[in-house]
Amino acid sequence: MSNSNDFPLVEAPAAGRKGVFSIAMVLFSFTFFTGTMFAGGKLGVSFSIVNLLWIAVIGNALLALYAASLGWIAARSGLNTVLMGRFCFGEIGSKLADFILGFAELGWYAWGTATVAISLVKILALPEALTQPLMVLFGILFCVTALVGYKGLDALSRLSVPLMFVLLIVSMYLALHHAGGWQAMTRIAPSDTMTWSAAITMVFGTFASGATQATNWTRLANSSRTAILASMGSFLIGNGLMIVAGAWCAIVYQQADIVEVLILQGLSVAAVIMLCLNLLTIQGPTIYNVSAAACHLLRSERRRTLTLAAAGVGIVLAIGGMYEMLIPFLVLLGSIIPPIGGVILADYWFARGGRYPLLQNARLPRFNWLGLGAYAAGAVVAYLSPWIAPLVGISVSALVYIALTLLSKRQPAAVAEQES
Repeated sequence: MSNSNDFPLVEAPAAGRKGVFSIAMVLFSFTFFTGTMFAGGKLGVSFSIVNLLWIAVIGNALLALYAASLGWIAARSGLNTVLMGRFCFGEIGSKLADFILGFAELGWYAWGTATVAISLVKILALPEALTQPLMVLFGILFCVTALVGYKGLDALSRLSVPLMFVLLIVSMYLALHHAGGWQAMTRIAPSDTMTWSAAITMVFGTFASGATQATNWTRLANSSRTAILASMGSFLIGNGLMIVAGAWCAIVYQQADIVEVLILQGLSVAAVIMLCLNLLTIQGPTIYNVSAAACHLLRSERRRTLTLAAAGVGIVLAIGGMYEMLIPFLVLLGSIIPPIGGVILADYWFARGGRYPLLQNARLPRFNWLGLGAYAAGAVVAYLSPWIAPLVGISVSALVYIALTLLSKRQPAAVAEQES
């Protein structure tokens, strides 16, 4: 579809845009992430199956709506999130969003790299001394898929998504059979506790960063409708299935580690294949997102070089212990990422009337303090809020941006009246 750089600093051209199936398959491969199953496992030991299903529906519906809202703008404008950030945060101010989004995806890349190495050592009974060398090996291998851009991700996703789907269904069926049927499963009491608010925040947080940066692909959609349908389907169904699958098995086996569950089910070989194929698929888009943010942060078109550099940093983080930080990492992402989208949505629809000028013709301030202030307010309130943090962050940042925009328009008018 694209040139070698996938348009990191300019609008994606209208020619050669992709249809809903192509975009959806890439996004499905993005959301079919083993890490989401681990998060689902944490929920599974804290809720009954009925409550868990409601939490999954609510959390993923909110996540899908958020992704679709940004995807709508991306398809209309041809811009991804970091490029949209120039309008609402300023030429230099947008580097804050670049850093936050890049950090989030880099954390996921490090976690995935560490997970596959640790899990393979566990499943295959390898010497623990091989753990760190395997992290280095897989960290390098995973970035290769990102180097080929959209075409490579599209081709790989067409293989991995159906295989992953089949494995999930088989695992869930075995868990249901082990429990003794649906009625028996509903009677299993949770062994841990968690509030609904924290649970929904965790569900949203599993892909808060991914939903925000899915615009790297939805901007390549041939229409807004395509972007919306692909986003809604992949995040509601894809991410939802991963959450439910992880939680479903955790409820039955009271084991939050999905790899341990697969071993208990006699699916060790399938677990190895799933981990390698799934993470090979997801780590490509993840490090691709990091490189997209880095390109914009440094105003560079050398995406391949930055992809390799980012992978190197991810390997260091993996070796440094990122595997143990999943839950606090998700809670943090659920608070600091969604306010970026809230400001973008308010800026595009309210301040700009649903239309961006061409980037090359736009005269943008170095810092848009209205957007930066609104983001800070949304992130702080979300982090401190006892309610659903992502929803609070989006709402507060959008409302504060609208309020500050209205105030900034009234002040010049008031000065003009005084002078007259």
